Amino acid sequence: MAAAYQALHRRVSSLLCRLHSTYVRKMRYLNQLKEDDSLCRQAQTSGTFYLFHNLSPFLQKAGKKYLVPQLSAAEMKGILEKFQEAEQWIEKSVLIGCSDEHRPRFALDLGALDKSVIESELQGSFTDLRKALFVVDREDSPLLASAHSLLQWHESHQYCSKTGQPTQKNPAGSKRVCHASGVTYYPQSELLLLLWWGSCQMSPVVIALVSDGSRCLLARQPSFPPGMFTALSGFCDVGENVEEAVRREVAEEVGLEVESLRYSASQHWPFPGSSLMIACHALVGAQRAELQLQPRNLGAVRDSFPWHGPTQLIPSLEAQQAPTPAPAGCFYPISRG
Repeated sequence: MAAAYQALHRRVSSLLCRLHSTYVRKMRYLNQLKEDDSLCRQAQTSGTFYLFHNLSPFLQKAGKKYLVPQLSAAEMKGILEKFQEAEQWIEKSVLIGCSDEHRPRFALDLGALDKSVIESELQGSFTDLRKALFVVDREDSPLLASAHSLLQWHESHQYCSKTGQPTQKNPAGSKRVCHASGVTYYPQSELLLLLWWGSCQMSPVVIALVSDGSRCLLARQPSFPPGMFTALSGFCDVGENVEEAVRREVAEEVGLEVESLRYSASQHWPFPGSSLMIACHALVGAQRAELQLQPRNLGAVRDSFPWHGPTQLIPSLEAQQAPTPAPAGCFYPISRG
């Protein structure tokens, strides 16, 4: 009876904690906007907009401070009505975040329009990003940097590298598609490695072993052989650091909020193109360990024990026959017998 009560208490406490996890709800909402075009278009009518002109953000000076204004959809309409094809300009915006109250934030580059008209109307100026990052509040700097990187990515990926045909972005700006070839391009971060014989690019990918202190979370995809599990992983989005990417991926995939994490190792991974896998250990609170899964992303998680403890892991690791020990700093998919 006592054990049943403790289990019930733990589940209720976990649910209450998750209900109050603003971060997890925000990440899930942003993920919905990226995947649901109609929902994102609707969000554009109630969201706020950061303006850029040829990748320079719009700032307003108030005394000795520089502010980054967020324009409402109505204010944007008033500005764009001074130019032609106003509604099509909103379609060019990209999703860069949302408030705690789930009010979406978009960035829009109006580089093809006369910036003097916009500056006069809004009583401000478009400022070089390098200068802007040093004069705006600390809270605004990361958002401006992420918006700049995402807008720049779209500017440089307007054509398909395979067919040369124009690509089309989705409303959120989370991807571009070449309808001629069917190729989808995603705005992932890229690392440019300068080597003595030349240069190459790799996409950074985080892979995190999530633990609640006594158990770890392993997942599997439908394409995995029977008994194979892996840690949670995902590409770093444009503008993200490693810590932000781990927190977002864990929140999106399983609905948990990471309390702390530490770097473990890295290695090259040749899939899907060329990736730099960055391994971390992520710790979540034991009272917040109730999963809220996203089956479309994970495929399937072992229903009987999605959390794996020593009693499940140790016998499998001892029984695993590895031909040679893995080099220090390397990691591979985890197999269970």
